[in-house]
Amino acid sequence: MIETIALRKAYAAPLTRRRAGSGDATRSGPVLALDGLDIAIQPGEFFGLLGPNGAGKTTTIGILTTRVRATSGQAFVAGVDVASHGELVRRRIGVVPQRPNPDRGLSVLENLLFHGAYFCLPRAFTAQRSGQLLEQLGISDKADAKVDELSGGQQQRLMIARALLHEPQVIFLDEPTVGLDPQARLSLWEILRTLHRDGRTIVMTTHYMEEADQLCGRLAIVDQGRLLACDTPAALKARAPGETLIDLQLDRPADGASDACRAVPGVSRVDVSDHDVRAYCMRGGEALPGLIKAVEAHGHTVRNINLAKPSLETLFIALTGRRLD
Repeated sequence: MIETIALRKAYAAPLTRRRAGSGDATRSGPVLALDGLDIAIQPGEFFGLLGPNGAGKTTTIGILTTRVRATSGQAFVAGVDVASHGELVRRRIGVVPQRPNPDRGLSVLENLLFHGAYFCLPRAFTAQRSGQLLEQLGISDKADAKVDELSGGQQQRLMIARALLHEPQVIFLDEPTVGLDPQARLSLWEILRTLHRDGRTIVMTTHYMEEADQLCGRLAIVDQGRLLACDTPAALKARAPGETLIDLQLDRPADGASDACRAVPGVSRVDVSDHDVRAYCMRGGEALPGLIKAVEAHGHTVRNINLAKPSLETLFIALTGRRLD
């Protein structure tokens, strides 16, 4: 249903002044948002792009929805080249943006009627379809309300209704639950699960690991525009080294402590970053005393200790050496 081949996107760097008040300006090299991204998504999949802010997720969605032009590489949606046949692609997709962008001067129903007109749908069909979607999404009582009268979760439901109105083959959701309260987030999860059970292909970007784990059948972990891993959530978690991640937060930079920590029995891997020592162990309880002794022997004081079982976050840390935030 979706394929990207060596997809690359470079943005021009902003101009910077050499000194205050100077008319001279310089531009550094291009900012690389995507660096040879290859993904393939099958019909009916619930596919997730997981990564921190700035990883290239939104740029990928932008290219696949024809709003951003790739610097090089190819992208196809439902067999259609997004660069050369953008109009055909737009008829096959529905998009739920990161922030709701309805016309706030219109009512909920008027927003859907306008969207139907944009796709040249008969008004009678659009009205009937709109009523069905608003009922399905639990906001039929808000049909005549202005957008500003809706809560954040209700506005996201309106965006989903708008995306589904013209019966697209693929639905793209860019960080759909950002800014929602926990109850609204869980409610939106159930809506997305229902859409997936109906056989729709869904592509979602997120930096919430629990969201990706709960909803997606397959995940692509991306960072700095590159694909780091792609598999089911269970298979990805199984790739995390060791059964426990021990994170020791120290009083000062952890220079010199890594070799001593690697020598602790049961430790399979150690990553050091600034004030943190992250050790992957088969049995965290057995390795913890030895790790504390190892860092204290190098003059460090342990300020905080965190233990975590294998998760998408531990895999991301293992792949990149930093947290997913």
